[in-house]
Amino acid sequence: MMIKLGLFVLHIITFSSFLFSIKSSSNSGDINWWCNKTPFPEPCKYYLGEQVMDTSPIQKYDFLHLLIQVAMEESLDALNYIKWLGQKCRNKRQKAAWTDCFKLYESTIFQLNQTLDNSTKYTDFDVQTWLSSALTNLDTCHNGFIEIGITKNIFPLVFNNVSLLISNCLAINNATADQQAYQDGFPSWVPSGDQRLLQSERQKPDLVVSQNGSGDFRTIKEALHASVNRTHCGRFIIHVRKGIYHECIDVSLNMKNIMLVGDGWRSTIVTGNRSNGGGFSTFDSATVSVVGDGFIARGITFRNTAGPKNGQAVSLISRSDRSVFYRCSFEGYQDTLCVHSQRQFYTKCHVFGTVDFIFGNAAVVFQNCYIHGRRPLHGNQIVITAQSRSDPNQNTGISIHRCSVTPAEDQNPMIRPFVAYLGRPWRDYARVVYLRSYLDGFVPPEGWSQWGGRKENLGTLYYGEYGNYGPGSSTNGRVKWRGYHDIVNKTEAEKFSVAKLIGGESWLPDAGVPFRLDL
Repeated sequence: MMIKLGLFVLHIITFSSFLFSIKSSSNSGDINWWCNKTPFPEPCKYYLGEQVMDTSPIQKYDFLHLLIQVAMEESLDALNYIKWLGQKCRNKRQKAAWTDCFKLYESTIFQLNQTLDNSTKYTDFDVQTWLSSALTNLDTCHNGFIEIGITKNIFPLVFNNVSLLISNCLAINNATADQQAYQDGFPSWVPSGDQRLLQSERQKPDLVVSQNGSGDFRTIKEALHASVNRTHCGRFIIHVRKGIYHECIDVSLNMKNIMLVGDGWRSTIVTGNRSNGGGFSTFDSATVSVVGDGFIARGITFRNTAGPKNGQAVSLISRSDRSVFYRCSFEGYQDTLCVHSQRQFYTKCHVFGTVDFIFGNAAVVFQNCYIHGRRPLHGNQIVITAQSRSDPNQNTGISIHRCSVTPAEDQNPMIRPFVAYLGRPWRDYARVVYLRSYLDGFVPPEGWSQWGGRKENLGTLYYGEYGNYGPGSSTNGRVKWRGYHDIVNKTEAEKFSVAKLIGGESWLPDAGVPFRLDL
């Protein structure tokens, strides 16, 4: 598909001031009529201005295609502007935020392009996932500049127009995005040959990493670079033998279907110490960053040793669609595990942290995992989740299913000086549920915390609990927010199961991990 590259307009567009001459009334089914069904009709009419005067009916999928195409063009224009912005960076922190933003816009363009590729088999649910990820990328770009105090002269230009267009795409596609059926069996993106890989101890690796020189490489980074030259397109297995690997690694966009197999989470450890306090953005502080789709890890610890005083310090960030983590451990303090975007599944894993230590905007299920609250800095409290859903049509959320939530230290409840909140809303439409999980007594009666003093999002978020047990599980004293739900209806709870939230029935069987589709 040919896409026109234009010059980015270096001023803020006020849509109401620049609209084409559009008739006040519209014919049923024409573009003007469809635009009026979006949450942001004015930018829709502005950017589709050339087609607005055509009053002939248009089908929903054709209209959605036009919307995505325009969002793609505006993203490309924004990327051109971001390239120019790089030369204006004055210090290391600004340069780091700019680099993150550049990568994120490239990823947004990739996500939008997937939805326009007619040669690939996908569903409306897939499209909603990719559009949700595209919008999350823009939110993360925005947040990176907020961290360093720069927003005024950048984000009305780079962020706003594209985000509104993507929100419109999400709204139009959402009507059919729950349909999960595949008439011809598994979709084409499910890799073959993954059956029982994770539970088998004898699969033959493509490469071996060993610090003592007995493998193909001494570092994981070298093995990943070598994987790009693979001779087959299926699952690529890298065995990482026991040892502590002091390296920050990136599984990039072109590294698809990578599987890292360790010798157990107590034996194979990948560690780094980047942090916000050390001059890195939250996004770039990760010890391990995963972008390539279909990533799988088994038996590895991902660690960030920056410590509680250095602020945000990520052990792993996943932007990989259909990524799976089995018997892994994620160790840090603030912002330990970033479930950034796409569809993700974690089973029999350990997660350690203090503040917002599971955060992001993926559609993600933690099943049979162990979530450990570490002792926070003096006077602070633990917050387990900070979910960042920013649009009501994003099919994202954090589901904690059949897990155990306990302190990492001080098992005696009489000497614990801290409490652990189940979550706080990073964005207005934050969505987190705890289903049939054990909640230790360090969870206070109110259960959930506000984001600072904000109250306006307490009715738009969705926090839910269903069938939990343990001394911290009683919902009698929970917050009285309109967005909090003490779920008693099983059908409501099932919306956050593996089958419903991440469409796991269509891709997890080939990953070879144990999982439950239902509650």
